[in-house]
Amino acid sequence: TTTAGGSPADDDRGRDGSGIPDALRAALDHVAGEGGTPLAVAEDRRVLGVIYLKDVVKPGMKERFDRLRAMGIRTIMVTGDNRLTAAKIGAEAGVDDVLAEATPERKLALIREQQEGGRLVAMTGDGTNDAPALAQADVGVAMNSGTQAAREAGNMVDLDSNPTKLIEIVEVGKQLLITRGALTTFSIANDIAKYFAILPAIFAGVWLVDANPTDPAEGPLSKLNVMDLGTPESAIISAIVFNAVVIPLLVPIALRGVRYRPVGANALLRRNLLVYGLGGIVAPFVGIKLIDLVVHGLLGA
Repeated sequence: TTTAGGSPADDDRGRDGSGIPDALRAALDHVAGEGGTPLAVAEDRRVLGVIYLKDVVKPGMKERFDRLRAMGIRTIMVTGDNRLTAAKIGAEAGVDDVLAEATPERKLALIREQQEGGRLVAMTGDGTNDAPALAQADVGVAMNSGTQAAREAGNMVDLDSNPTKLIEIVEVGKQLLITRGALTTFSIANDIAKYFAILPAIFAGVWLVDANPTDPAEGPLSKLNVMDLGTPESAIISAIVFNAVVIPLLVPIALRGVRYRPVGANALLRRNLLVYGLGGIVAPFVGIKLIDLVVHGLLGA
């Protein structure tokens, strides 16, 4: 408790004419500047003191917000506390921005402003005054320790009541999207590459028509054989064997998911296009060619 009373000065109107004694004003500003919420106690217009209430920032909170920032996610702390208290707590927690003295209407307006800017918005909250904003957000995470109204308004309830649990939610969501995109990209690139292996087999009937007697592999469509595969038969067998090998290799990726690292969206896109896009093109060329060498060279297909 910070004492700010006990003298006749407690009954004056203050130098600024606000009706708040100067000593009380100083005590309120001191508590707010320390990141606390001041609660004045008075009796019969006589100030007895100021109670210092302070939200304790959980250990590791700043590091977890740093992880969100590395993912390209901007965090805003929205609170009904005064500006000084909110600024202090926001600095301790490491958020990107702070909105203080926010009413339920202002919280809702902030969510809508962000959405109108083309952003996906996730919000965590535990109070009844958070309910409208939780319902408006694209993802609303209510704390299990919060009010019934907040839990009903959110899309999900965090049983641990940890606001930074949003990190796990984002990571799981991104991993699902990345895995789906990676497998789709690899499959499309893989099919395009296999086209060049199967194309000669499509025209197997005319492969050797009017072929060069000195080189039976030289026919009118031989230029389509860009991979220089042995025969149409070996091309088909090689493609089938390659598929039989690749599909089981992709099953663990589909089950476990592609590993997600907290990096920006552009860097993540470049990495996945390089690994799964280019990899999906290169793998069939290399794999089918190696299989064809075995099938055609050793088995004579």
